[in-house]
Amino acid sequence: MAHEVVLSDTRMSMFGMRVRIALAEKGIEYEYKEEDLANKSPLLLKMNPVYKKIPVLIHNGKPICESLIIVQYIDEVWKDKVPLLPSDPYQRSQARFWADYVDKKIYDGGNRILLTKGEEQEAAKKDFIECLKVLEGALGDKTYFGGDKLGFVDIALIPFYSWFYAYETCGNFSIEAECPKLISWAKRCMEKESVSKSLAHPHKVNDYILQLKKKYGVE
Repeated sequence: MAHEVVLSDTRMSMFGMRVRIALAEKGIEYEYKEEDLANKSPLLLKMNPVYKKIPVLIHNGKPICESLIIVQYIDEVWKDKVPLLPSDPYQRSQARFWADYVDKKIYDGGNRILLTKGEEQEAAKKDFIECLKVLEGALGDKTYFGGDKLGFVDIALIPFYSWFYAYETCGNFSIEAECPKLISWAKRCMEKESVSKSLAHPHKVNDYILQLKKKYGVE
């Protein structure tokens, strides 16, 4: 049987992890295609000619690009399965706001820790922790960001948990010491098979980062 759903991705990508969690939450079978980003496949270049990036979800031959857009697409197409976004328009807008916050603040903030040293890295760590504390405030005392069930914001943020070890190792700091509630939330998320099986192991992510830094001469 030909797969109607194909995912072009790399295991270490936090953006790809989002899509894998969403597909797992919905119970959708798909064909996985691992991309070598140093030698991008003709499929990837054809399906995402604008950005030439992963992940790309290919559904019935049609590509959907950008991870948060893909997760929303999955939620809308397979709406008979467990919902990922709230049904209430206001709550849905808030979920999109916080997922967008994650994209704009956490990815770049983490990269600054990995790629800088000295005073610049210290400033990057301070900014990164402040952003995490903002998210911790948005979580409050809830089990998940949307309430009692794993949802859109959780899926947007939890893949970064697999990168936390690399940030901490490179920056010599502890996220748990600064944001204990957020780490407790992450551990709850990891109890779900859809999450634990979709995330890359933190040590493998760290090894991947070290290889990239060596390759590009960032010491």
